[in-house]
Order: sequence, then C-alpha cells, then structure tokens
Amino acid sequence: MAGGLRALKQELGKLYSAKSDPWVDLGLTLPIFLGYHLGVVFLPSRNAADIVTSQLVRLANFSILAYMGLTVALAASFVGLLVVLGRGKKLVWKRFVGVILEGAVYAIVMSTTARFVVGSLHLAGTAEPRSAFSGLVMSLGAGFYEEVVFRVLLFGAGLALLQRAIPRREMLLGVGWAIASALIFSAWHYVGAYGDVFRLSSFVFRWVCGLAFVAIYRFRGFAPVVWCHALYDIWVLAL
Repeated sequence: MAGGLRALKQELGKLYSAKSDPWVDLGLTLPIFLGYHLGVVFLPSRNAADIVTSQLVRLANFSILAYMGLTVALAASFVGLLVVLGRGKKLVWKRFVGVILEGAVYAIVMSTTARFVVGSLHLAGTAEPRSAFSGLVMSLGAGFYEEVVFRVLLFGAGLALLQRAIPRREMLLGVGWAIASALIFSAWHYVGAYGDVFRLSSFVFRWVCGLAFVAIYRFRGFAPVVWCHALYDIWVLAL
C-alpha cells in the first residue's frame, strides 16, 4: 500500500513538473467541456462567454438528442485528433488525477487569499442562491469558456501583441497586463442582462481571483486554471 502511494506521488510529481502542452491541456479539460454542454441545454441561460452552444443547437435543428449527439461527436473528434497527433497516450488517468488535485489546491488557496483581501478592506458581500444542478453546469461553463476568453485570448494573445508593439519591456508589460486583464475579468461580471448587481466586495474578490487565474495560466497552463476555476465555482455555487 505504501509503495503504491509512493509510486503515485512520484508519477504526480513528474506530471506537475512537465511542461504544459496546449493540445493535451485541451484534452484534460474535455470532461468540463462535455459536462457543461450536456447540461446547459436544460437550463434557461448559459455562460455569456459561450459562443458554441447556440451554433450546436442550430446545427441540431433544435433537437436535444441531436444536440447531445453533436456534442459527444465533437469531443470524440478532438480525442481522435489527439491520437493522430501522438498526444493521446498522454491522457492517462494519473494525469487527470494530477490536474484535478492541482486545481483543487489552487482553488482553496485562491479563495482564502481573496477572502483575506476583501476582509482586510472591510468589505462585505452576499451570495446569490442557485440550484445545485444549475450551479454545477454554470460552474463548468465558467471554468472552460471564461478561461478561453480572459486568459488565452485577452491575457495571452493580448500580451503577445503588446510585447511585439513595445519590445524590451516584457516584465513590466506582463505585470501591468495581468493586473489590467484581471480588472476587465472582474468588471465583465456586471455587464449585460445576466450581469450581477455591482458590489465593491465582489468586484475586489473577482479581481484577486483574476490575478490568481492569470498566474496559474502563465506558469502552469490552460488545464490547471480551467479546473481551478470550475472547482472553485462548484464549491461556491453547487455544494
């Protein structure tokens, strides 16, 4: 028993130290992608960053069964692509365990830090009630799509453009754009028909979380930050 745990620990250590592979990271987030898309069709709303569901619904001619079939086929096609590219062998159960545990640890540390900051500023907030199923599905959607939009596109692609436009200021640009993108991420939650009522406490809390997400994405990759975001939201909204 002890030997098995030691071996598992060593394997997880290797996975943690391994460099992030964008293709494998996408594969490691497929359970979140599938869970969200198979559940959101039964809800009256969807994540504001989700631009895929409406297209799949139209392709399915508004049939739930056809929509679910298309969703599973899309995920299966991606797995097939990973196999063709030679990355499929990296999607072993130990890798999923490692990224889930890593995301959970980040979620706990991030939540503790954000609550400390909000408490230190003497701000107070209230949580909005939500059904467990709705909370679970929307948490998965937030974890996947908000990380695509705000970390991959806004922070990652945006920083690359800034560094090309303003060379030799990489460190300053990185820190500044991390702060700015986290502020945009926080402010986005109060925009639109489904936006929350603005509260300074929740704005600061989300800004701190946004900074944490940027750091995780920058140093650990896409899959860990998606799992961190999704698990944290599940903890708050569904449990």
